[in-house]
Amino acid sequence: MKHTNQIILGVDPGTRITGYGIITTQSHSCQAVDFGCIMPPSTVALELRYLAIFQGIEALIEKHKPDVLVVETQYVHKNVQSAIKLGMARGAIVIAAAKNGVEVVSYAPTEAKSAVVGTGRASKQQVQSMVKALLGLKELPTPEDAADALALAICHWNTCKLKKLTYV
Repeated sequence: MKHTNQIILGVDPGTRITGYGIITTQSHSCQAVDFGCIMPPSTVALELRYLAIFQGIEALIEKHKPDVLVVETQYVHKNVQSAIKLGMARGAIVIAAAKNGVEVVSYAPTEAKSAVVGTGRASKQQVQSMVKALLGLKELPTPEDAADALALAICHWNTCKLKKLTYV
């Protein structure tokens, strides 16, 4: 099925801050529709934070009706407990998408950085600056997690264009 434009919801998962960014695309341009973060209270139990993330993503899906949800892949460094918690947050996001019939696509943080800055090792500030420039925003998208989420959405749009999957 072909679309004139596409609504892409990018999500940068976290148990404290889950960034989101929504863009609308046409064949040769994209623009920011909404961005921000879901911040469950850090004083509540983890299961309640996961629930807040799920409900926040579901509300965004209901409001913006995205064609696809793009979520950052999990990065495991040294702290296995942190990786498990992040995986649970990611799971809440993916389930919200599945429950609402929204396709889910994943990209590594380095892929998103590369898509907007040109290098997978870009700093958070470089990502913010390039997302601002690419989307024609008046100010830097904040918090950084929202900029990362917008970068994920842009990454998917660019990937679709490169694979000639852009809906025209």
